[in-house]
Amino acid sequence: MVLVSGLRKNVGDTTFYMHSYATTEYTWANIAGKKDLGFNIFQMFLQQLSDDPQVLIFVVSLITNVLVFINLYKYSKLFEISIYVYITSGMFLTSMNGVRQFLAAAIIFAATKYIFNGDWKRYMLVVILAAQVHQSALILIPIYFIVRRKAWSWSTTALLSLAILIVIGFNQFSSVLFSVLDSSQYGEYKNFSEGGANILRVVVNGIPILLAYLGRHKLRSLFPKSDYIVNMCLLGFVFMIISTQNWIFARFIFYFGLYIPLLMSWIVHLFVKRERKLIYYSILFFYFIYYFYENVISLMMNYQSDYIKF
Repeated sequence: MVLVSGLRKNVGDTTFYMHSYATTEYTWANIAGKKDLGFNIFQMFLQQLSDDPQVLIFVVSLITNVLVFINLYKYSKLFEISIYVYITSGMFLTSMNGVRQFLAAAIIFAATKYIFNGDWKRYMLVVILAAQVHQSALILIPIYFIVRRKAWSWSTTALLSLAILIVIGFNQFSSVLFSVLDSSQYGEYKNFSEGGANILRVVVNGIPILLAYLGRHKLRSLFPKSDYIVNMCLLGFVFMIISTQNWIFARFIFYFGLYIPLLMSWIVHLFVKRERKLIYYSILFFYFIYYFYENVISLMMNYQSDYIKF
């Protein structure tokens, strides 16, 4: 998977990063005062090893996916299901689109243990580090205190209600939000007009949460810290609902979507033993159908590489 991701030459903004790396000389003088300083420093040191932009893509893919795999391995009930859902839910492809932001998401995902342990100081340090790669990571600072609650409490109802209200009054909400962001690097998003996210993505993100709700008592007994995972997934679902009005809000799913593969690995064991095999293979089947529709039919993805040929 690292080879497939790291040896690509297209998908999303990959070509932009490759072009920028090949045509820009990253020095202390050039990067001083620029946004996302950490990623520029990373590129500066990488250029000392090679000017080949494929090296940038490969190293970022290596770091991103290894961080994701390690965390899935540590907390999954069924590791193979987590990896499968990571691919077929579209998160693996997403890691190739939005290179910096997904790297930041992977760094923060690796700090999940600090959420579980309630170690907010170390978690904040990791978030600040990730913010040097992509500034949007700072949203995880207040998120920490939101997810450190019992799932399905009043806060859950409040979050979902807020999402629905934002959708209903989206024009007013977006006007206020983008006026606040106008002077930042994200102010340009106010002119973003590529429509909303596919409603099917909202449904696919919502089903694991619905199953977790139906089996919430058993899930909590199997995995006492599952509340934090469920809350992360709920926040991702909220952003997906809002993104039906403007696709750019789906970008925040980078930080929450990685918890869906974790949650799905525990869903199988919420069912009685005689039904688990059916649920297991149902996950394989339906996620495959979704992945095929989303990437082959809808997005018509065409993977290109100078090294991997089919």
